[in-house]
Amino acid sequence: MSQSLLDSHVLILNRFYMAIRVVDVRRTLTLLYRQCAEVISHEAGQFISYDFDSWCEMSQLNAIEKQPGDDFIQAVGFEMQVPRIARLTRFDRMPLQTVRFNRKNLFARDEHTCQYCGKDYPTHKLSLDHVVPRSQGGPTTWENIVACCLRCNSRKGGRTPKQAGMKLRTTPSKPRFNPLVTHSVDDPRYDCWKTFLPAVG
Repeated sequence: MSQSLLDSHVLILNRFYMAIRVVDVRRTLTLLYRQCAEVISHEAGQFISYDFDSWCEMSQLNAIEKQPGDDFIQAVGFEMQVPRIARLTRFDRMPLQTVRFNRKNLFARDEHTCQYCGKDYPTHKLSLDHVVPRSQGGPTTWENIVACCLRCNSRKGGRTPKQAGMKLRTTPSKPRFNPLVTHSVDDPRYDCWKTFLPAVG
């Protein structure tokens, strides 16, 4: 199985077809197999639901003539199409109005780019930097934390950017929407999400 495809994004809806979060394909397949969710597929202008077994059958048919933008992972004996949207069948929770502060969301907000040198890096080569260091009273908030490469982090040390002679590329702020959603809707593979999302531009 392709590791990158297992880590790609799936939009999760509650029972009322309201978007509540973004998870990876690995988590989605677990929910489908446990019959806690169903795939929502966009076909010929309509949204059609599939349980785990029917999605496996549909995947085998779709694998015969793969369409541009479709992704498949190798299962035992057949290829399974990567779902883009799944609906929880036993969950009524309403969408979260606040964006969770964590490493994944912060790196997504900063587009995996060091906010000092401007270079793109994989997650394992990025760190979190306090713009105003904790030693100088800087808080751990959206407005004071940025993605930073290891080299720039080491160079800055326990100083402010001004003290270190460095400049921030952007002013950090709390995102209005989940950065994973905002980043994904720019990818044509996730066009089908837009029906279930508020305007995130």
